[in-house]
Amino acid sequence: MTKILVADDHTLVRESIIKSLSISMPEVIFGEAENATGVLGKVKKENWDLLILDLNMPGRNGLDIIKDVKEYRPDIPIIVLSMYPEDQFGLRVIKAGAMGYLTKNTSSQELMKAIKTILKGEQYITRTIARLLTEGLRRDSDKLLHESLSNREFQVLLLIASGKSISDIATELSLSVKTISVYRAHILIKLNLKNNSEITYYAFKHGLVG
Repeated sequence: MTKILVADDHTLVRESIIKSLSISMPEVIFGEAENATGVLGKVKKENWDLLILDLNMPGRNGLDIIKDVKEYRPDIPIIVLSMYPEDQFGLRVIKAGAMGYLTKNTSSQELMKAIKTILKGEQYITRTIARLLTEGLRRDSDKLLHESLSNREFQVLLLIASGKSISDIATELSLSVKTISVYRAHILIKLNLKNNSEITYYAFKHGLVG
């Protein structure tokens, strides 16, 4: 019996994913987790054939969750289903150990195709991810400054560039304002920038936000 764990902090999203997949996969047993603690708890206690993971989980970045899960269950395949475009986090997710990356506007048909591919032990690489991988290899010797950012710093950079305040970001990521301020300071230092306006300009210049 196939078991799939769906991890997302929004109940309606989890229910929608499970309802959609249940139509085509009635034999599958589904589990749910709403935060990082729930994910790790279920992964430790039970064997899962697949983890469908949201990237933006309360208090802990989805990329960090992938790392934690792999420490306990290195063989569990993970597919990330995120609100962020593929060219923002796709490569980071694949490099972290996930088998696939899809955005939340993906059709149920493509999600199903990705799941079946991954359950067979194969990566599901979209055309966008394939292009990013190729471009990454071409410029590996000339890395951009933002590639030195940690996963959380990169996420904060994108949120600042989208116009959100430090307090808004702290609320969204379930972190303190002080912590977000520290991440912002690291971003400014690593990218040699002075303020939020320059962060925003940098992000747009390098196509990190639309």
